Amino acid sequence: MNQSRTLLVVGAHTADFVWRAAGIIAVVTKHGGRASVVALTYGERGESGELWKDPNQTVENVKRIRHEEATRAAEILGATFQCFDLGDYPLQIDAQVLERLTKLIRELAPDVIITHTERDPFNPDHPLASAAVQRASILASGSGVASGFSTIKPAELFLFEPHQPEHCGFVPTTFVDISAVFPLKQQAMKAMAAHLDELPLRDVVTHRLPLERAGEAIELSQSDAAMKVVIAPNG
Repeated sequence: MNQSRTLLVVGAHTADFVWRAAGIIAVVTKHGGRASVVALTYGERGESGELWKDPNQTVENVKRIRHEEATRAAEILGATFQCFDLGDYPLQIDAQVLERLTKLIRELAPDVIITHTERDPFNPDHPLASAAVQRASILASGSGVASGFSTIKPAELFLFEPHQPEHCGFVPTTFVDISAVFPLKQQAMKAMAAHLDELPLRDVVTHRLPLERAGEAIELSQSDAAMKVVIAPNG
């Protein structure tokens, strides 16, 4: 994965990008690349349990808090953040949403897109987000042929690591060394205070990998994992 490129990360909920791809985002921006984060929902129903302990809590206030936290987390990583606010559990993707996502991909023209795995038996919103992103990416590129509308060069697609990779068909193909930016990932996680109460900082997924390069043994003290996929033009 080229580290000085234009990156788009699409998550089903506001906190997805932080735990799953914050290190990759920080590496890209540190090397002069641009990173944009899109959350399809605020996760106000299914991933904001701590906020709902307040008996006077409202949906509007939960969304406000989640937006502020996600925006701050993205800023720490050097990225921009926006939310489609589609509503979660269940997330619904209709033709209008698909067109909106396709238009955004055309406008950003990312070199790399990262989103969820195609299967996740523990979270029904994640596979739906993955399918929408893959379809929108195909539509944005016009399947690589001349079209009657503006198109972009097809982006490389990667799927970030789920919490239960063995149940989601996740087989990592790419590891990005995030050792130099790991403090930024920690800061971004701390910025998601409402979510942090549900998923402690100590539970962040990182890897310690012994690797060999040119006969020299090296170790990545921290890394973010991703799975590269190839999208069939007929989707």
